[in-house]
Amino acid sequence: MALGGNIGKSFAEQVSEEKYENFVLELSSFQLDGIETFAPHIAILTNLSPDHLDRYDYKYENYIASKFRIAMNQTSQDYFIYDADDVEILKWLSQNSIQSQPLPFSTKKELNQGAFKRNNEIIIKINNTEFTMPIATIGIQGEHNLKNAMAASMVATLLRIRKQTIRESLEGFQGVEHRLEKVLKINNVMYINDSKATNVNATFFALDSMENPTVWIVGGVDKGNDYSELLPLVNEKVKAIICLGVDNQKIINAFGNIVDTIIETDSMAMAVQIAYRLAERNNTVLLSPACASFDLFENYEDRGRQFKEAVRNL
Repeated sequence: MALGGNIGKSFAEQVSEEKYENFVLELSSFQLDGIETFAPHIAILTNLSPDHLDRYDYKYENYIASKFRIAMNQTSQDYFIYDADDVEILKWLSQNSIQSQPLPFSTKKELNQGAFKRNNEIIIKINNTEFTMPIATIGIQGEHNLKNAMAASMVATLLRIRKQTIRESLEGFQGVEHRLEKVLKINNVMYINDSKATNVNATFFALDSMENPTVWIVGGVDKGNDYSELLPLVNEKVKAIICLGVDNQKIINAFGNIVDTIIETDSMAMAVQIAYRLAERNNTVLLSPACASFDLFENYEDRGRQFKEAVRNL
């Protein structure tokens, strides 16, 4: 099995070099805009949130249409896995048709077909096959991770991977680099690298998972972000904001009335130094930019690695 697309090696390179039974591709809206005949056997749409709106005439509906291109060439022999709790996904599906077999997942309602939460278990139901797993045994917690586990389990079930193998994989999975990655605990302050959070939705989940007062490092290239959905979480959890970008005014305007301490910087080393001074025992320092990285860094990986290096140099 090969991994590619918007992460790792390119799909084309791997096709040319070696024969794989399955390819797992992360596809951005930019890549989906250019497809003509591409037709995945199993497509997954994990969620929708406004992103890259500067590319789509600042119209959310254009971005949503781009995301759904992943299913446009699928047939009745293919599968479309999606979040049945996402209002925008359900709205699009009610107004448009797809040819593939729909497989929803939900943490809020029981489903006849798909994946859902019942009591403290994940239930997977596909074509009269049922698979269950205790939520407490999943390696990484949080509702968004639970939904990711549901989607991954459905894919594995469709590929006829053994139930025991699926359980063991979910139990042992400890997350990926740059996504809510715990770096170090210094003076009882946990430093978390969430550099892969390049949009508001990803940062929403990050802030929602914070259990201690948080010093939040945010900023970069704004892609038409609407920060309003973060206001309740920031008000509840964030004690200070460190803006890390060339232009931070939109962030300052959004949160200036609810967070007393907002400091601007254009250097990761300086941002981490400031966070170190602001954080107290049992606080968390969270890098979750909600923005692209290209103003100060090569990409989100470079941004995350610079954060980790700066933390280790404290």
